[in-house]
Amino acid sequence: MGEQTSGEVSAVIRSEFGISQPAVSQHLRVLRESGFASVRAEGTRRLYAVQAEPLREVDAWLDRFRGFWEQRLDALGTELARGKRERRLREETSGDD
Repeated sequence: MGEQTSGEVSAVIRSEFGISQPAVSQHLRVLRESGFASVRAEGTRRLYAVQAEPLREVDAWLDRFRGFWEQRLDALGTELARGKRERRLREETSGDD
């Protein structure tokens, strides 16, 4: 993805999540302070970039839990699909009256 201007980042975040410009600025500050993003000045522009290493560390930490949760989330998905199918069948059956 590379670097993007603060305006580009802000526009994407505002359209995606519907939050205000000040809220976007606060989020970007938190990302910078936590090491997940970097910023550099180029004239009057601020260029932001994602820092991959901290994200890799988070991913490695989460990896310990994935096996545990994937099985349960798969089971949840199965139950949701079953409930949806049963609801559809009930609606089809009650519509025959």
